[in-house]
Amino acid sequence: MRDDAGLLRAPWRRFFGLLGEDGVAGLEHAATVVARQVRDNDITYNAYADNGEPRPWALDVLPFIVGEDEWAVIERGVAQRARLLEALIADIYGSQTILERGLLPPALVFGHPGYLRAMKGAVPPGGRYLQIVGVDLARGPGGQWTVMGHKTQAPSGLGYALENRLIVASLFAEPFRSLGVRRLAPSYSQLIATLAQAARTTMTEDERRTRAGSPHIALLSPGPFSETYFEHAFLSRYLGLTLVEGTDLTVRGDKLYLKTLAGLERVHGLLRRLDDSFCDPVELRADSTIGVPGLLQVMRAGNVVVSNAPGASILESAALHGFLPGIVDALFGETLELPSVASWWCGEDAVREDALTKLAEGWLVPTWSGLPHPASSDMPPGLAAGPQRLADWHARIAAAPDAFTIQAPLPHSCMPRYEDGALTHRPCSLRVYAIADISGGWNVLPGAFTRMAGERQTSVSMQSGGSSVDTWVLSSRPGSSFSLLPSPMKPGDFAHRHRTVSSRAAENLFWAGRYCERAENSVRLARLILESLDNQDAGDMLPTLTELAARFELIPADDPAVRATRHAFEHALAVGLHEHSGTASVGRTIASQARACGEIRARLSNDHWRTILAARNDFRDALHALSLAPPVGSHANEGGEAGREEHHESYDRVALLSALETLAMQLSAVSGAQGDRMVRDEAWRLLFAGRHIERVIGMTTFLHVVADAGVLATTAGFDCLLQFFDSTLTYRSLYPGRLEVPALLDLVVVDPTNPRGLYGVYERLAKKLDEIAAAAGGPPRRPFGEAMPPASSLPSLERLCATDATGRYATLTGLCDELAAHVAAASNEISARYFIHAEHALASRVSS
Repeated sequence: MRDDAGLLRAPWRRFFGLLGEDGVAGLEHAATVVARQVRDNDITYNAYADNGEPRPWALDVLPFIVGEDEWAVIERGVAQRARLLEALIADIYGSQTILERGLLPPALVFGHPGYLRAMKGAVPPGGRYLQIVGVDLARGPGGQWTVMGHKTQAPSGLGYALENRLIVASLFAEPFRSLGVRRLAPSYSQLIATLAQAARTTMTEDERRTRAGSPHIALLSPGPFSETYFEHAFLSRYLGLTLVEGTDLTVRGDKLYLKTLAGLERVHGLLRRLDDSFCDPVELRADSTIGVPGLLQVMRAGNVVVSNAPGASILESAALHGFLPGIVDALFGETLELPSVASWWCGEDAVREDALTKLAEGWLVPTWSGLPHPASSDMPPGLAAGPQRLADWHARIAAAPDAFTIQAPLPHSCMPRYEDGALTHRPCSLRVYAIADISGGWNVLPGAFTRMAGERQTSVSMQSGGSSVDTWVLSSRPGSSFSLLPSPMKPGDFAHRHRTVSSRAAENLFWAGRYCERAENSVRLARLILESLDNQDAGDMLPTLTELAARFELIPADDPAVRATRHAFEHALAVGLHEHSGTASVGRTIASQARACGEIRARLSNDHWRTILAARNDFRDALHALSLAPPVGSHANEGGEAGREEHHESYDRVALLSALETLAMQLSAVSGAQGDRMVRDEAWRLLFAGRHIERVIGMTTFLHVVADAGVLATTAGFDCLLQFFDSTLTYRSLYPGRLEVPALLDLVVVDPTNPRGLYGVYERLAKKLDEIAAAAGGPPRRPFGEAMPPASSLPSLERLCATDATGRYATLTGLCDELAAHVAAASNEISARYFIHAEHALASRVSS
């Protein structure tokens, strides 16, 4: 931020001058807004140190500002690096002339676990191995930008860089416009255009005609437990790619296909976020459960573009730094625009001795870029551990010298940080991205994924508490008008267009519907119970209420102590609401709903998604404030009584009821968004089916328990049933002052006009299942309707009201069991047909 004289540099003077009246004092409010945006947008980072618990994304409020002239140096250097790395990988997996000329030691290539022999001689469609290259830069004490490393196998950070921009630029709208900050969007459009151009070469003539020349490109993710899964989901939405995992894909006839609701659909390109060795369990790591069996064979056949090509991890080796000056001179007759950090590969005896003689301390980094090497059971610690005393490592280096690379310490420059009401500073580094263009060149993203070291850290690591920063590259020229579309689309191009629904997306839609309905039922029941416990009839109703809570898994079903007294029951219910209680609690259900909806985020409006997150976050915060839940990220009380005993015996019931009421309203808003703001396609039908399956299960469970308990004709039982079926006002308006079981069952079971009437819900579900089957197409199968009796065949109201000699409503309870079994079977059939494509589902085909 300051020059050698300690004065503010020109861009920073302009930035602070444009902050307005509040100036630096206004940064406190800005930091609060950033934190709220991160929370509301559910921006997370799955740090492995947190045992898979998502960590809120760390974003600093101040941007990192780079002047136009300084950026020009970075831009030239990064583009040159990308050009050099592309030429190097093409040679390594091609003619290997660089090895023959002695420019690179063969042991460094063939001994590298990341060298994939299965890819030797395989030229990707379009001839390019790399479409994205990340270059990590740090500025040393002399002011020179230095390359610390390359990211080539699956460069992360592009999604976070864009999300950072969307948040920070909106906070400082006037400085952003006035300073002429270069925009990022054209580079992302360039990326998808480059991938699409390469993927088109894999399409058949028929596919070019039927798809109007648009290839199907997907983003391959390891899944929700990946460190950067948020970024995968965000990029897939922004770039318009199908988010897939390895199990979503299959290989048939040397082609790659996506399992979809309608069957198998060809995939022409993959933007992968899997490490090289996990991509194909057939030819690479056999223990990989996240790859695609046969993927490399499809690549060798030239039928899919994978970006970046597997095998690129070899370019991330820290040992390459020492050889790149000679390689760039031999290939291009150039010198490196940006120097590399001074590095010594210990696999060469003379080089190793030279490094150990020159340096008392240095960074010890793995030659194999984090990949295990059979010769070493004690790998070097890496940059995050800071400089090491080399004398302490002599024996281990001598035991496996090729696994070690020594780098000279390079103190990183610091950038300003707003913290606790003051400007401080921390070391930082930039990851700058080069993106291949359609003409064979490289464009550099006019920004970066800038990271800042954690507290009292000298090196940058998000795992170790670092944070991220938006990067502003200033320019005096107008921004790019690059468009993703090669030419204006014609009306005929829109014919027969449809959104692909992958099997996993279909499953998440189905379960999003089920979780939403389940959450509504659980919240309604919890409110009903808490409001009923002080009523005059609470004692008589207590066995029924405890049985209902157990059936809906709000309390442990096998703990008699919970049912012993009203106080024990209420306490168990209250402390079992949070998501780590060990039961299928309200908190766990809405958290599961958020996870399922996160997988289908591209199908949800912003308001819809924010309401889902608000429901989860607000209820979580409310329970924590009432001491009914552990702090976020703590699992100390997960799974049983030991945890429940840590909570207070008393709690504020009024406040809890208020939190449940707020949650009920939020869930109603989610239901409304599902009904009013989603396209009515086969995907929406699955969500509808999921809701109605869960609704039938909830209704039949409640009816069965109340009828079996013999309280159906009591005032308390009557009111409970009406409240659960959300039909109290309707009943009272139709039958004021009357307590009639036939009228009750007519309204909540038989009446087709009641949206909560059991027969109507069941009939709408059966109709929707047949619509799903028709829309999905594929081989002929037994219709859902044949396995589910029509509503017209269900017992009449007269039969439902009949009681046996013991006073039981046997027909009613039998109906509940029958319908619950039918919808459970339908749920299993949906899963077998559309989600896992199980073989047993094929057995139900009708004969021609």
